[in-house]
Amino acid sequence: QVQLVESGGGLVQAGGSLRLSCAASGRAFSSSAMAWFRQAPGKEREFVGAISWNGASTYYADSVKGRFTISRDNAKNTVYLQMNNLKPEDTAVYYCAASSRYLPTTAQADMRSWGPGTQVTVSS
Repeated sequence: QVQLVESGGGLVQAGGSLRLSCAASGRAFSSSAMAWFRQAPGKEREFVGAISWNGASTYYADSVKGRFTISRDNAKNTVYLQMNNLKPEDTAVYYCAASSRYLPTTAQADMRSWGPGTQVTVSS
């Protein structure tokens, strides 16, 4: 069982940066791939990025590739999402999720645990 709590969201100007953190509890964290999703008002939840259990591999949605970086520190039970060059279309609630897999996955059905989300608002 993995319990997740996101933090670091807020209001930022377009072109700015934010770093989201996802604090995890539970011994299964270190063996789980992790992912970030987001959901904007009126839109479906979409995949943002994922990272393997040991941080050796990552995968990103095309919309954020080159701007966002996902990383993890298993010693701190924390996953990060560094967001640079933010755009207004990045505005959404961002969710951290723990996967049932070891490798990066994009499917919501593969996620066994979700955080409550943190709001990111990018103004133009």
